[in-house]
Amino acid sequence: MIKTVVSIDLPVDEKLLIKKQVISSLGDDENADQKKNGVKKISIVTGIHGDELEGQLVCFEVQRRIKEHPEFLNGIVDIYPALNPLGLDSTTRSLPAFDIDMNKTFPGFNDGTMIEHLAANIMQDLRGSDFVVDIHASSIFVREIPQIRIPLKFKDKLIDKCRLMNMDLIWASESPSVTENTLCYALNDEGINAVVVDMGIAMYCTKEHCSQVTEGILNLMKNLGIWTGPVGEVKNSIYAEGLDSTSVVISKTPGIFVREVECGQKVEKGQLIGHVINPLKGTVEEEVVAPENGLLFTVREYPVVEVGSLLGRIFK
Repeated sequence: MIKTVVSIDLPVDEKLLIKKQVISSLGDDENADQKKNGVKKISIVTGIHGDELEGQLVCFEVQRRIKEHPEFLNGIVDIYPALNPLGLDSTTRSLPAFDIDMNKTFPGFNDGTMIEHLAANIMQDLRGSDFVVDIHASSIFVREIPQIRIPLKFKDKLIDKCRLMNMDLIWASESPSVTENTLCYALNDEGINAVVVDMGIAMYCTKEHCSQVTEGILNLMKNLGIWTGPVGEVKNSIYAEGLDSTSVVISKTPGIFVREVECGQKVEKGQLIGHVINPLKGTVEEEVVAPENGLLFTVREYPVVEVGSLLGRIFK
């Protein structure tokens, strides 16, 4: 059942519509009786950044798995594929025409600007969720392994559920994706369990990552009592805490970065990660090596670099 979460009039007789798919074992009257019957609800949101498409495939895969075996559903699954539909249509990270990161506007205000009004209505619709999974992708420049990011402030209440979600990595920190005014932080601040899933790369759907995340969501649903069907084995996630747990690799020279390792690979201190080359001179300008032993959880995909460009991140 498709529902409209918020509708805002735009110029030239157009509307901005944010919609969700509601899949429920209760039928069409799930909202009225949800809490009275003790029925659990999970919400899967994505598309808050219009150039991040990995979550689109997860939304499809979760629905496909439920539709294959509706008898295993014992609760409510709300799926929000596009919190920023205008950005998604134009492959724009921010909300078009405003150049504002929507994920910096929560919890929003009903009487505020258009974006603040959108944020407030999204928050209102997510209230009542027992768990919210906010799916993101990396930028167009770097690739990430499937990971959960959670605000350091709320790690104690979230960590046990995170370990169920089949991720390579759980990172509790104060990184920009989970700081104040993000959707994840605002929900947790109101007592609603929420996590950020980050994976892959912008403008792309990485099938194996999306399958991994889908399996993790179903395993979480089973723990919550929303899914009674079988689930696969889940990974034993690495846990890291704080920004100091990472080592950042940046380019010291401009040029073209030629990668020699894969994202998700374990590296040793001094190991070659790649070269920065100069195509005009035909020279190697820099040998990029790992500064620490650890897991390379971020690696550069877009090859053009300048001084200071991010080439990788390693969990020590």
